[in-house]
Amino acid sequence: MDSRVAAGLWRLFTVLLVMVLLPVCGARFAGNEVKPYLEFPPLTRYVEHAGFSWLVFIAMALFVLAVAAPLSIRVVLSQVRFKEGECYGFPLWGWGSLLICLVSWIIAWSRLDWFSDYQIFTFSPLWFGYIGIVNAHTYARSGACMLTHRPKYLARLFIASAIFWWYFEYLNRYVQNWYYVGIEGLSPAQYVLFATLAFSTVLPAVLGTYELLETLPRFSAGLEKYKTIDIRHSKLIALAALMVAAAGLFGIGIYPDYLYPLLWLSPLVILTSVLRLGGRQTIFTPLRRGDWKRIFLLAVSALICGFFWEMWNYYSYAKWIYSIPFVQKFHIFEMPLLGYAGYLPFGLECGVIASLLAPPKLAQG
Repeated sequence: MDSRVAAGLWRLFTVLLVMVLLPVCGARFAGNEVKPYLEFPPLTRYVEHAGFSWLVFIAMALFVLAVAAPLSIRVVLSQVRFKEGECYGFPLWGWGSLLICLVSWIIAWSRLDWFSDYQIFTFSPLWFGYIGIVNAHTYARSGACMLTHRPKYLARLFIASAIFWWYFEYLNRYVQNWYYVGIEGLSPAQYVLFATLAFSTVLPAVLGTYELLETLPRFSAGLEKYKTIDIRHSKLIALAALMVAAAGLFGIGIYPDYLYPLLWLSPLVILTSVLRLGGRQTIFTPLRRGDWKRIFLLAVSALICGFFWEMWNYYSYAKWIYSIPFVQKFHIFEMPLLGYAGYLPFGLECGVIASLLAPPKLAQG
């Protein structure tokens, strides 16, 4: 192995290890036992959350609007007539994926006695079907997709996705913003096996949706030439951001009610800061030339997947339920309205991991 590659992998491993240790160190600093955070399956409710607050709800809603509205308005105002490209036809395997998705959906939302023992395992085939569908639509519009032209990259996404989402499950142990029901009959080994299979679909789903949106110019109209952001002393700022984000991960084990949004923000800031300090490009690099297309489409892709995650979860037998401090109102499916804002930075985190897994030319795209 090339020495530079080995050094890069070692640095990445060190960063990930620190990201794992920070929350547990915070919890121990607060005097909490470690054992509840490692429970399998995760059934115990040990974090008591604050009730709803109109003040916090309005403040968070205004913040989300301030961040998301300018780009969304830019897209709406930039709509023009786009020429439709050549149609390559919807592939046969796309129809097969659609069939798998529909059958899994029906079974997941029904209560069939003959299938009751297996109903909790319908999540994975649902999302395998979804991944096939978005890849098929991408192929039909562009003549290429991950499934047909970059299968090795897609395989890496599946493997990395399992590790990626297990990390967020681990962070959730400290804030308990969501918990699972219908998994009580699973042994720890069964839970790890079937959860890992389900978690492996996250990155392929989000990145597959992203590639499909790239073939639909209307979704990012006007964002390739928008406001430029070129920060002076960017490495110094990256170092400061890294320290603040690391403190945030440490803090979620101490103040889960107040710092839970950092579950989604801190990993993004830490990874991009480390890349910048190492002289690497990040998903924010295109902003120097005013290109906001990638980060906007990544955020929208995660939000689209989030809608389907929450919808399919709603009537499923094994499901997750939310308990989010201060904003636990106005549900769309099980998710409170403002909870959907978490999908926006999550999409960027998916983009960071995808860039690390992609060949250099694709990683810059």
